[in-house]
Amino acid sequence: MEMVNRPYAKAFEDYAVQHPEVLCLSADLTSSCEIDGFRDRHPGQFLSLGMAEQNMLSFAGGLGLAGFRPFLHSFGVFLYRRPYDQLMASIAYPRRQVRLMGFLPGITTPGGMTHQAIEDISVMRTIPNMTVLEAGDATEVESIVAAADSVDGPVYCRILRGAVPRLFDTPLEIGRIRVLAEGTDVLIITAGITTEEAIRARAALNRAGVSVRHLHLNTLKPFDAATILGHAEAVKHGVITLENHLVTGGIGSMVGEALAEAGLPRRLIRLGLQDTYAHGGSRHYLMRYYGMDALSLVRAAERLTGQQTGIDEEALGAVRVEAVHSVVKAEAL
Repeated sequence: MEMVNRPYAKAFEDYAVQHPEVLCLSADLTSSCEIDGFRDRHPGQFLSLGMAEQNMLSFAGGLGLAGFRPFLHSFGVFLYRRPYDQLMASIAYPRRQVRLMGFLPGITTPGGMTHQAIEDISVMRTIPNMTVLEAGDATEVESIVAAADSVDGPVYCRILRGAVPRLFDTPLEIGRIRVLAEGTDVLIITAGITTEEAIRARAALNRAGVSVRHLHLNTLKPFDAATILGHAEAVKHGVITLENHLVTGGIGSMVGEALAEAGLPRRLIRLGLQDTYAHGGSRHYLMRYYGMDALSLVRAAERLTGQQTGIDEEALGAVRVEAVHSVVKAEAL
């Protein structure tokens, strides 16, 4: 598997230098959001608003009114929890072309609850006029900049940083679900870092006789319920969602809403954080501890099908273990 180092840094710089109306805003996490190089090379397009996210969002709304397209860079939690009123009144309500680039989605940080955006999908998808995107690999990180900037309105993006695997050959297209496998027993729906876990599990499940249909989502709002329903109808046993987020209000809830509204009788198992905050730790440890890894997915497939596969950790694809502290993760967060 190819690993790409800091794909966001290069992608944003390549795009922004070609579009002078794009401005780069930081809230005192410049190196942590991989825009320190851009700051140094293109100071005319860079603004530091300091550790004052409420002001940054209001300021960005004014920039949008003036015809600029600001990209706001911070950890995801600081783009919606702290400045929620400014997000609603200055950006979402007037439909400003503001791009909120949220780093450290879910449990991709050992920083604990203060830094883990675990309810951001549930919050952001309820905001009128808001588009919600999530990158799942290096290719999607590289292409999410241009995709977000194509939207006539505000966009919230869950961004991966540091060393990111390349899983896909084609860029992110807003509204297009990736069909990664077309099995007939179980439908697995993933997004972000959980897609890599599903890929680890998929081959082992197929060898054990469980035919897996696998969808990868990168557009969480607008949500393509019709396509999801079509795939759910094509499997025998049911649907499993696996997300780097609370199961409440996230992808599992969206799929459940779609199934219920259509009256489609398919059992649904939602994997993710179960009404809990996550503690600090490595991503691999946290995914195992909270039942969000490949083996947890295998056990959920066994529950749906009633089949004991005999799959253990050794039968799964190799796990990629990241260093918690590294030179590509500034401030060790």
